[in-house]
Amino acid sequence: MRISQLFIPTLFEEPQEAEAISHKLMLRAAMIRRLSSGVYSYLPLGLKVLHNMERIIREEIDAIGCQELLLPAMTPASLWQETGRWDAYGEDMFRLKDRKDANFALGPTHEEIITDLVRREVKSYRQLPLSFYQIQTKFRDEPRPRFGTMRAREFLMKDAYSFHRSEDEAIETYVKFYQAYEKIFTRCGFRFRIVEADSGLIGGSRSHEFIALSDIGEDTIVECSVCKYAANQEKAECGRGERWTGEMSALQLVDTPNVKSASDVSSFLNVSPDRLVKTIIYQTESGSPVAVLVRGDKEINENKLCRVLNTGQISLADARTVEQATNAPVGFAGPVGLKGIRIIADYGINEGGNFVIGGNKPDSHFIGANLDRDFEVSEFADIRATADGDKCPQCGKELRVSKGIELGHTFNLGTKYSKAMNATFTDETGKERTIIMGCYGIGVSRLIPAYIEQHHDSSGIIWEQNIAPYQAIVLPLNIADPVQFGLAEDVYYKLQNAGLSVLLDDRDERPGRKFTDAELLGIPIMIVVGAKTKASGNIEIGYRRTKEKHFEPIETLVIKVRELLGVI
Repeated sequence: MRISQLFIPTLFEEPQEAEAISHKLMLRAAMIRRLSSGVYSYLPLGLKVLHNMERIIREEIDAIGCQELLLPAMTPASLWQETGRWDAYGEDMFRLKDRKDANFALGPTHEEIITDLVRREVKSYRQLPLSFYQIQTKFRDEPRPRFGTMRAREFLMKDAYSFHRSEDEAIETYVKFYQAYEKIFTRCGFRFRIVEADSGLIGGSRSHEFIALSDIGEDTIVECSVCKYAANQEKAECGRGERWTGEMSALQLVDTPNVKSASDVSSFLNVSPDRLVKTIIYQTESGSPVAVLVRGDKEINENKLCRVLNTGQISLADARTVEQATNAPVGFAGPVGLKGIRIIADYGINEGGNFVIGGNKPDSHFIGANLDRDFEVSEFADIRATADGDKCPQCGKELRVSKGIELGHTFNLGTKYSKAMNATFTDETGKERTIIMGCYGIGVSRLIPAYIEQHHDSSGIIWEQNIAPYQAIVLPLNIADPVQFGLAEDVYYKLQNAGLSVLLDDRDERPGRKFTDAELLGIPIMIVVGAKTKASGNIEIGYRRTKEKHFEPIETLVIKVRELLGVI
């Protein structure tokens, strides 16, 4: 492709509306343009990269026997109502009505729709197992779209679904997808981790996330410094320490006028935050309050707490509920003398003593409070958010916390959807059984910004050759010189005939502008044809990733370029 014929409105200045480096570079490199909040158009260069990533996904997913189909984006409310997710999705779901006043949604995901298709067509064990995938636009009304196509309201997703006769068969397919995802993200050039994950609204018993390491990532991952344990912070477990056996202090009630927060209490009483116990009152779906205890230097992981309470939703109790349950205003609740309420304590409470806790009366706290002697709990559970320095649940060594961007997510769904929607098959004995399912997603349109976050420098993007919009760019420095330009065209055609995708910068621009654009676009190979080429007969080949330069005669240029690209 000649650049003079390519729609490529690159930008010199950094866009003011962009925060993330990937968003800035995608705008500057003319890959995307914003239509409205969280909604973007892909320009030709951006679409070529998107298609290259789709190609890699299709090759690896096809290789494990998964069949591609395409499901409707507009989906009837009745299917979502069967599983209860019409209400559970809340404001994140785009909803609309047709002219007959029937309710529809723009699909944020497609578990219900694929399950409906399979339950209509599959009747016998002989038709199983099956797995399907699609690459299709999804819609979620994100409350805060961010970072361009990283977190958008309209986005492209690869979602796959598998259907099985047995749990063993489902796990076998799960492993195949897990391995295919490893290959996909490796081929795309990501530095990534695979972590245990919470299933969230999708549901299921087994779940892994594939996370690209990045400081701007919205996912927090926890890894052991010694063993291979790794999990999303929403799922990450905390290892248990030894029961505290120190000498107990006397229990005393002290005045703490208008001192409510953990940091204020710590400062007022001159004690470290780990000596405090926060008592937080939650409201469950049933309406019953529950008291939750966690050390003052830790935070509650509400996903873990929901699993302990076996509920899908909890909320902080309002001030009236707190006062009814504890006889104290918010900020002064504590477990001493607390009656008629379920008390759940994090395991960390077992590891300390002589705590500072709320006094269950205004403007007061207890000091020297100890478990069993001064207060009791209904049960212990791992309910705190894992932090740097916590113990690994598998080997006991220190955990470390880092940020990342979710690339893909795999779920072992079990019968969550098939049972709710009565998707069954007849087994070998003639007995009707519920189909077992799996679900496997990749956020295709967020792969591009995630990749750029890991692969850029001060000049622009640095593409891997197998996902780059073009593999090479030819730069004639003076198109008015017929010898230079003729030689550049000769190189251009030779590379094209060798099966490579090539750009020819045939614009009448200064060399500096051409070099700047080439580096901004991140094309892996830059071939410069200038006055020195005429004099020496050698052509300069620049490798974008390392900035190394090679000089080759035109006769061996194609061989060298293919060698640098690793396509020999």
